[in-house]
Amino acid sequence: MLGTLYGIGVGPGDPELLTLKAVKTLKNVHHVFAASSSKNNYSLALDIVREHLPGGVPVSILDFPMTFDQDHLEEAWQANCETVVQVLESGRNAAFLTLGDPLTFSTFIYLSRKIRRRLPAVAVETIPGITAFQAAAACSALPLAEGEETITVISGAKGGERLKDVIGFSDNVVLMKTYKQFPQILSAVEELGLQDHCCFVSRCGLDGQMVEKEFDKLTRLKPHYLSLMIVKKRGLDA
Repeated sequence: MLGTLYGIGVGPGDPELLTLKAVKTLKNVHHVFAASSSKNNYSLALDIVREHLPGGVPVSILDFPMTFDQDHLEEAWQANCETVVQVLESGRNAAFLTLGDPLTFSTFIYLSRKIRRRLPAVAVETIPGITAFQAAAACSALPLAEGEETITVISGAKGGERLKDVIGFSDNVVLMKTYKQFPQILSAVEELGLQDHCCFVSRCGLDGQMVEKEFDKLTRLKPHYLSLMIVKKRGLDA
């Protein structure tokens, strides 16, 4: 009999935003997995839930490279898949922790897809989590959408071109993963004339939280990995 794989969203960083269902599930799994960059072995997701883990439950950190190299990514996905499969094949339940929500820009999407192909009969359950953009909207007091407004959530990992693509038909845009191509994203915002329409949020709910709405100050920033931007076409005060 195969174990069950649980994808658990632990929220954006503030431990108090962990759901009751996530805590309950963590108390009933036999092995916990968390992701880290291949450059280190630190997991913020693991830190968020650590006090809720029963004593003696094994915890493993899975390395995921921060790259667009498809061959390198495929090798890492497959290796991590096999590590989790070993636990599931032994009949033990496994949890994979992910910041935010497991099905929103998450490594769990790719990992669970690999595992399902490897073990078609495996049961996979997803425990949703509060996303970073929901928490960012709350801490900056900015509505994400109201009335008949539309909202589009995009990745900024490759710069600001996607913003140019969607701003024509979306009232509000969230750019996730803004840290790496931040200058290019700011250039796109400026090109679109939206300097007074954007809010930058970094380390939401954590020490060092930053909410910045003045565009001139953004040009001097080097963003933290946990950073995003909200763009409101009607303006931040609309």
